Amino acid sequence: MKTIWFICMWVVCVCTALLSCTEDEKIIVPAPKPNIPPGEVPEGFSCSSSPDADQPLTLTFKAPASSALYGFTGDVYLHTGVIVEGQWQFVPAGWNENIDKCKFEKDAELENVWSITLSPSLREWFDSGTTPITQLGVIIRSVDGTKKGLETDEFITVTDNLYTDFEPGEVKNQSLPAGMQYGINTDVATNSVTLVLYDKGTDGAHQDYAFVVGDFNNWTLANDETSQMYRDEAAGCWWITLNNLDPSKEYRFQYYVGTEIAGSMRLGDPYTEKILDPNNDQYIPESTYPKADIAYPEKGIGIVSTFKISKEKYAWKNLDFKIKYLDNLMIYELLFRDFTRTNGSADVGDIKGALAKLKAGYFRNLGVNAIELMPVQEFEGNNSWGYNPFYFFALDKAYGTKEDYKAFIDECHSQGIAVLFDVVYNHATGSHTFARLFWNSSTNKTADNNPWFNVDAPHPFSVFHDFNHESKLTSDFVKRNLKFLLDEYKIDGFRFDLTKGFTNTPCDEITANNYDAGRIKILKGYYDAILEANPNAVMICEHLVGDMEENEELAAYGLKMWNKQCQAYYQTAMGYDSDGSGFESIRWTGNTGGHDGWVSYMESHDEERTAYKQVAYSQEPFRSDLQARMAQLEVNAAFFFTIPGAKMIWQFEELGYDVSINADLQGNEYPDDSHRTDPKPLRWEYFEDSARKGLYDTYGKLMKLRQANPEVFAPEAFREWQVAQGYWDTGRWIRLQSTNGKQLVVVGNFTTSEITVTNALPSIGKWYNLETGEEETISSTSVILPAHSFRVYTTFAI
Repeated sequence: MKTIWFICMWVVCVCTALLSCTEDEKIIVPAPKPNIPPGEVPEGFSCSSSPDADQPLTLTFKAPASSALYGFTGDVYLHTGVIVEGQWQFVPAGWNENIDKCKFEKDAELENVWSITLSPSLREWFDSGTTPITQLGVIIRSVDGTKKGLETDEFITVTDNLYTDFEPGEVKNQSLPAGMQYGINTDVATNSVTLVLYDKGTDGAHQDYAFVVGDFNNWTLANDETSQMYRDEAAGCWWITLNNLDPSKEYRFQYYVGTEIAGSMRLGDPYTEKILDPNNDQYIPESTYPKADIAYPEKGIGIVSTFKISKEKYAWKNLDFKIKYLDNLMIYELLFRDFTRTNGSADVGDIKGALAKLKAGYFRNLGVNAIELMPVQEFEGNNSWGYNPFYFFALDKAYGTKEDYKAFIDECHSQGIAVLFDVVYNHATGSHTFARLFWNSSTNKTADNNPWFNVDAPHPFSVFHDFNHESKLTSDFVKRNLKFLLDEYKIDGFRFDLTKGFTNTPCDEITANNYDAGRIKILKGYYDAILEANPNAVMICEHLVGDMEENEELAAYGLKMWNKQCQAYYQTAMGYDSDGSGFESIRWTGNTGGHDGWVSYMESHDEERTAYKQVAYSQEPFRSDLQARMAQLEVNAAFFFTIPGAKMIWQFEELGYDVSINADLQGNEYPDDSHRTDPKPLRWEYFEDSARKGLYDTYGKLMKLRQANPEVFAPEAFREWQVAQGYWDTGRWIRLQSTNGKQLVVVGNFTTSEITVTNALPSIGKWYNLETGEEETISSTSVILPAHSFRVYTTFAI
């Protein structure tokens, strides 16, 4: 069949997410492809005629040899949408939703060629109403969405003779009122708000126009005082003051900005404390977040921001909580999503579920005195570890309301438990407002004149888009966010993700560990900002660089460093005395000669579960005997919590959770990391198992012992130990003595046979046994220990 092919105008925009319809990048006006001779099908997408909104359109795709669909024989479908202000709109089917309307037909004569007709007209096919159709986004994919026709998405220019886009008026220049911050400035006295959008690139470039649309102007674009923003070139800002607002009403709004070349787009305010997401909010269970509180505006496009002049005030029960002993922090790393299950949802947990466990005493009985929440600032989607942030001042609705977060924090404080936020300032996704304002569609990266981001991360560890922390704009944004979280949510500190990446010095995996004065200055500056807001707050860094920075600079300045100790405890848990099974590398002042700057851990969210390794790789009896496995983990715990310095555990470690990090929600394991961040199955039945409950109780005894006697576990209380790999067969021990004379000795047997640990105790006489809580008269300094067991003796009542 011979057809005259006309080639539509197009632009390439790399798809960074599977659901391309959620991409928020600018669209550059495309240039036409060259003419194709009659009867010849070009590679890629081509059109049967010049695309017109009120005419049918046949799309044909020919897979090039490099395409994932080249030689593919299965069914393929069209994923498409009308591009409206930088957003995919009127998308007829989700990424994995296969409907007849979107099914391509395979050409009966030509190899690797498929066609589909959108009729009776584009406007009717998309059911787009009065919205102008000037550009389409098109993707061809396999049934399951795993194969795409092209690595990049295709964009087709369309002529619309019936409806036209809004025409911005001439820019109005006026100075920004004094005292305004970037973002949302509400004024209770005048019931007004001033919205300020900074958009001055490093080369001085900015948007050609800026407007606001929202509930205050019936979502109507107009060249008037209710919509058009003023320009202050000296301040690098667009701004508008909206008067006569209802102070009790929550207003929804967006920025409408653009340039003559790139076109227009809608943006959320980067400082908003709550966003509305048309693609994800609908899937949040009513029990987690009431639908009435996240109603999406009919005329919104993409992420919508909110503000309220008269905010509800939470009645805090605890306003004077303080961390008492930074060096005695016992931290519980918690992911709301996987800790409980939300009513009505099979996939995720929320704050209410965790709060119920908190109130029931689960954490108090365990003896933790701090909970570190994995990232809760708004991330893309509802199902995530949270390391894909894009709105930093809003907490993610997938876990609950602002009041839910505050209630959880308040209850933690009531029980003497500090709350730390895991924060991600190394990077943000491409949907972040700062990224979208200065974006290069041809490379799918932040533009080289972006004042907040680097085009490419100078280090090899980054994901998404790398913040430039040497930019004052970025630094000020982070410091403002830190202060906001401390003030608004009364939290007690932070764990900073990937602080090794806070550098602008080009490096590789090896040279990234070289001393970097710029990185040190940045991190100390953020710590100063934290202490200015809360002098008792803690800042923990996932730094993993080396002593020059970690010990001599950051720890000496008062920060704390993550101290990974997984390998040693993996080996001892599996019953292996080789490959680094000694505990000497656990760090604190007593064994490093440095500073009290370490948070050690046996497990974290990034590491494989120790109990899983016991099942998968250990020798007998641990591979098949649950009682033996849990007992060995108890010995691990005894030689972890009795070592001075702050400690962290990863949720359900205390119950011997043994589902692989590479498992899915059903517990199915995969040979790669494709399901690493998936929700994991709950195993709350473990709490009813006597062996696993025994492990929980041991964790509880040891951590409560620390809380009751912090001086015994102070760095200066360390006396001596025998914990190296070479002491495997003869037994390991640790001795502590506080400045007020209290002594503690822990003795352990990691082998599968009974052993006698000689000279384990420094003296004979009266000692208290942690296991029984009773005082005993000890007649020998040697201790007989059954297989995989331990004893903790003290000279003080337990």
